Amino acid sequence: MPQFFRALRSRNYRLYFLGQVVSLVGTWMQQVAMLWLAYRLSGSALTLGTVGFASQIPILVFASLGGVWIDRFDRRRLLLWTQSLSLLQSLLLAVLVWQEMVSPGLLVLLAFILGCLNAVDVPARQSIAAQLVESPADLQNAIALNSIVIQSARFIGPAIAGVVVAAAGEAVCFLLNAASYLAVLLALSLIRITSVPARPTPALQALREGFQYARGHRQIRSSLLLVASISFFATPYTVMMPLLAREIFGGDASTYGGLIASAGAGSLLAAVALASLADTRKLRHWIVWAAALVGISLAVFAVTPVLGLAYPALAVLGFAVIITFSGSNTLIQTQLAENYRGRVMAIYTMAFLGVAPLGSLAVGAVAEVIDIRLTLVVCAAVSLLAALRYRQSAASIEQNS
Repeated sequence: MPQFFRALRSRNYRLYFLGQVVSLVGTWMQQVAMLWLAYRLSGSALTLGTVGFASQIPILVFASLGGVWIDRFDRRRLLLWTQSLSLLQSLLLAVLVWQEMVSPGLLVLLAFILGCLNAVDVPARQSIAAQLVESPADLQNAIALNSIVIQSARFIGPAIAGVVVAAAGEAVCFLLNAASYLAVLLALSLIRITSVPARPTPALQALREGFQYARGHRQIRSSLLLVASISFFATPYTVMMPLLAREIFGGDASTYGGLIASAGAGSLLAAVALASLADTRKLRHWIVWAAALVGISLAVFAVTPVLGLAYPALAVLGFAVIITFSGSNTLIQTQLAENYRGRVMAIYTMAFLGVAPLGSLAVGAVAEVIDIRLTLVVCAAVSLLAALRYRQSAASIEQNS
């Protein structure tokens, strides 16, 4: 197996990888279709922000408890349950749209239900990688390959969704996503891993121990703070994309899909770069520069008046965001004690996805009052300040190591 794909030498990880390739394309198709449907039904930036908030706020509230379950129970079985329930949610959404029974309020409720499932599903998927690779040396590559799958799906899914929504409507996207879950369910059913039961620590005590462990580890703490900052201030641009596509650039669903896919292309390139990186000692420097590039590229996108210039700006932004997020994920996972993996990865998921809905809600509310472009410029400036703060922390860690 070439070094770039070395984690695929492990049978269990290979099965999981192939299942995710199919499933995540469907996941991105549904995400794009849900936001477009929300905007079509309401025409409101606040509604877009609310849907984004509802789909991710459960991660902020419940993921820490999910991390306790992940460290205590069989991760494969947990994923079988969460993926099966997510399939049912997609089917229900498709039926409601076909029957023209969906409303903005009902869409927010279904987004919230999916967010509750993701509060367990996402950190479980982050944590199980360490059990699927046969050699601990392959863990870094497995994390990078996971990013490649996610970002490939982020590139392909929105492009397909834009065409499908324009040609057949949102319900078809939801139905295709439901079908895509079958691939990962099959993969999980074929995986064979041995789970070591955790000691029966009371849930609240286990939760407290996880936060204390993350706070006491300087590199993990600084990485989590950077991820949370970028997630709050930079990533809400994706939720506002339908508004930008239609009102700023005068486009339609295809334009929306193209903008999201541009960011996905940059994200995919970043994931490939991370998979090719053999020396993790360089990773901290990559993250420093990528975090600064997030603020710069977001500002450029916010003030760009021409659609043709928006695409490359988003590609750079997508590249920088994934280097920041996936690079931080790699740094954290390579320094974790195994018995804390589920809880710390749940905290990472809270910083990565759980904080984002607060940013989406805030950006949506501010954009209703002032210009959306000015809102994004302010977010870009704060993101750049967070990058500078991380640079100071990284320099201090290097001096003391």
